[in-house]
Amino acid sequence: MSNLDFEALRNARATTPDAVARALASRSRRDLLGADGKLMIIAADHPARAALGIGSEAMAMANREDLLERLATALANPGVDGVLATPDIIDDLALLGLLENKIVVGSMNRGGLRGASFEMDDRFGAYSIDSIVEAGLDFAKTLTRVNFQDAGTAETLMATAHAVNEATAAKLPIMLEPFISERVEGKIENILTPEAVIQSIAIVSALGGSSAYTWLKIPYVADMARVMESTTLPTLILGGDRAGDMEGLYAEWATALTLPGVRGLVVGRSLLYPASGSTADAIARAVDIVHGG
Repeated sequence: MSNLDFEALRNARATTPDAVARALASRSRRDLLGADGKLMIIAADHPARAALGIGSEAMAMANREDLLERLATALANPGVDGVLATPDIIDDLALLGLLENKIVVGSMNRGGLRGASFEMDDRFGAYSIDSIVEAGLDFAKTLTRVNFQDAGTAETLMATAHAVNEATAAKLPIMLEPFISERVEGKIENILTPEAVIQSIAIVSALGGSSAYTWLKIPYVADMARVMESTTLPTLILGGDRAGDMEGLYAEWATALTLPGVRGLVVGRSLLYPASGSTADAIARAVDIVHGG
């Protein structure tokens, strides 16, 4: 039986919408980094990109109550530092009282929906820097895909540069998630070679008039030590959607955390809907990797 009051949540949304702003304004906040300088962030911005699937289950993330239950389980672990999500999910979590003393990362979200004819049009359609600041959130996040064959990439880069400038002016950390992407047999695929990740880092690191508040969110790839030699920016490793091989994921993350500049993990589906074991157990393993127990 759930301990979360979904009836009260729905009633608040229908009858007292200003309760969202009150819940966000009154939540307890914390410093970005704790004593060990590491972060364990749970990501839940996938549904807004129509990316509801995990492995072979196309609608795994479609049940919102189930997703919120899993997020509540994750956030109950004191080693989980925070959550990354779009406004709809952040507002739910705030109304449920689950954001106390957590780092809240507002996903500005890419506009290009998976499988759409406009998939490479990655303008931002969720949070703006202004709305993140107004809501009292702690971090901004963008997803910036670079496709050398698609002229729309230029607009994406400019939008990201503007977001970096606005975040710098607000003294707000901003997490850039870059990829080199290509259309392969009609589908957009991210190129996960060390060279492509290094290229993507070089491109987004220079966006905006200052990199003082810029962080990176990048995938674990082969030759990760060489990848991390390409930047001095604080970096978080993303989780992706790995069906089946949880032990392989844990091993990769543990290796990444030994590299200079790697400050932690930002993982969603792999931990919220693990291929083996429970959400709580998967979260505990990841927390141990980041914070050393």
